[in-house]
Amino acid sequence: MRLMLWALVLFAISAAVVLAAYYNNGTVLFTVPPYTVELAFNIFIIGSLLAFIVFYYMVRVMIGLLNVRASKAQQFMLSGLNAFLETRFDQAQKAAEKAFRLADAPDIKAINAVIAARSAHRQGKVAQRDQLLAAIAGQRADTDALRLITEAELKLEDGRYTEALTALQALYSTGGWQSTAVLQLELKIQEMLQNWDAVLDLVDILSKRRSANQSLISSLRHTAHLQNIKKYSTDFELLKKYWQEFSSEDKQDSQFAAAAASSFMALGDHAWAQKIIEHNLDKQPDTTLFRLYADCRSGSVSWQIQHAEKWLIKYPNNAELLLTLGKLCAYGELWGKAQNYLEASLSIEPSYPAHLALAQLNEQLGEQASANEHYRQGLQFALKQIDG
Repeated sequence: MRLMLWALVLFAISAAVVLAAYYNNGTVLFTVPPYTVELAFNIFIIGSLLAFIVFYYMVRVMIGLLNVRASKAQQFMLSGLNAFLETRFDQAQKAAEKAFRLADAPDIKAINAVIAARSAHRQGKVAQRDQLLAAIAGQRADTDALRLITEAELKLEDGRYTEALTALQALYSTGGWQSTAVLQLELKIQEMLQNWDAVLDLVDILSKRRSANQSLISSLRHTAHLQNIKKYSTDFELLKKYWQEFSSEDKQDSQFAAAAASSFMALGDHAWAQKIIEHNLDKQPDTTLFRLYADCRSGSVSWQIQHAEKWLIKYPNNAELLLTLGKLCAYGELWGKAQNYLEASLSIEPSYPAHLALAQLNEQLGEQASANEHYRQGLQFALKQIDG
């Protein structure tokens, strides 16, 4: 029924159009001096309709061609991405380059350029990689960010750390949010450049971000402080200032304390070293700090012995502490106490340093036979440690 109604409507419209055309005697006049063209109105209408139909189908054909081009670009992009993830870098580069040439949208071109560049990088094709990245330079802010991050990452892998940092600085100059991944990338670059102050600044920022690798952050923070202590180890004032800026918690870190104390001792300031060591050992025992304390010559060995004997009450049967006390007593010419402490250290944990200290003590006392025996035992112990 509905079909019949539509047929009747179309028939009526057709009849109306035919009648209108039959009784229409109008004309259309086109004047372009010195020419004049006169067309019947009906012919003008028919021509206009035909022109519209031709134009419409031409547009459809062009859109179809563009869609085919976009479809091919997408197909090559997916193929390239799949090959890249499967580590087929040669095929990935070829497919991504084809997609790059076919794509029109800047973001799609940038993605394909990056896939191709990374594939070229994996194959060691540095010149091709750089050309691909240069091809998308300065197009748009978002695509430029993609390029700069990729450039920084790849140059880091190449060992071109300064250039990698320059790429990141160019990224930062555009403003915007600095993601955790980007900051961690810079952290790696600054670490390789040994810019330890910059490492510490980045660590402070990243420590507040949950997505950051906190174990890595903590490790790098530790390394940066140790390296800075080493850097300032030739300047007393800078070293003292740096150490004073440490938090109370950091000053209790035995590695920091040992590094700082060693540096102060190397600069000839044993008083500062002694202060650092005592402050740390009052809280917890540490083998390295005990050894350093034995070599600390602040001029008050009797005070050091008294302090160390208090530790012995707190940390009984500590072989390293007993060895330290033995050395301090020997330095203070308390021969009997020195021998007792050194022998006690050996009885708890035999070691080459304890044998050596006893040998030197026996030489001081004129007991060469005992000294030679401890030299021999110490050498045997050292050789056993090497073989083990």
